[in-house]
Amino acid sequence: MRIVCPHCLSVNNVPKKDEYKKANCGKCKESLLDTKPIELTNNNFDEVVVNSDISVIVDFWAPWCGPCKMMGPVFEKTATKFPLKTLFAKVNTENEQNLGARFGIRSIPTLMIFKNGKEVYRASGALDETTLSRLVLQYN
Repeated sequence: MRIVCPHCLSVNNVPKKDEYKKANCGKCKESLLDTKPIELTNNNFDEVVVNSDISVIVDFWAPWCGPCKMMGPVFEKTATKFPLKTLFAKVNTENEQNLGARFGIRSIPTLMIFKNGKEVYRASGALDETTLSRLVLQYN
């Protein structure tokens, strides 16, 4: 399966397994098991979403948004449960207004799940860890 490196954004081919002990990027040699959400911009959004064989969950947020600040730690903690199962990414709508407009983001936080490069789910508002995990498993 194709996995986008969270460090250098290179596309890697990784055998599909139930569990991984080690998986490093062929280009930068960093771990592909790093679950810290990656920042998406207008320049890399399509490349990351289209080149990921795993689902990509994107948090559209802004630094001034109270619910976004509450959701941020939940999003990062949930990401640690799904290495190489789901790619977690964030879009700062303050900096990336084109992406917010492109996807019709009307309220934040808004979560979108992409599978095979296409949007398959969207939810607005902050989610708790249990709800977010259930959502990720549903589209995994």
